Amino acid sequence: MTKTYVDSGVLIAVVRGDPLFARQALSVLEDSNRTFVASVFLRLELLPKAIYHRNRSEVAFYEGFFARAADWAGPVERVMELAEQTAAQHGLNALDALHVAAALTLGAEEFVTTERSSKPLHRVTGIKVMSI
Repeated sequence: MTKTYVDSGVLIAVVRGDPLFARQALSVLEDSNRTFVASVFLRLELLPKAIYHRNRSEVAFYEGFFARAADWAGPVERVMELAEQTAAQHGLNALDALHVAAALTLGAEEFVTTERSSKPLHRVTGIKVMSI
């Protein structure tokens, strides 16, 4: 099993993306050779807005994904410390740095994102960064 951390864009693609992009995202999420890990940062990025807009199907999808998560990143202080180092080293924005740091602290083997390969996220070392 490949321990995988998915960026919020992958989950958003399933519920709000164009059909081709949604299929690509679903193929990752439905891959039985992967186990998924998550963080409170991912949850915070996705759920509140869907709840606010009363999008029940989107909320249900995200909650279903989080219920399947095999592990959660923590402690938050350690993740934040690593995120700051990672952001400074690779030129990441704050949220991308938090996601990468969470993935690294969880021992994830891959980080799946919707970011193009030209973005700073793909400069990160220590984990395979893959775009859909």
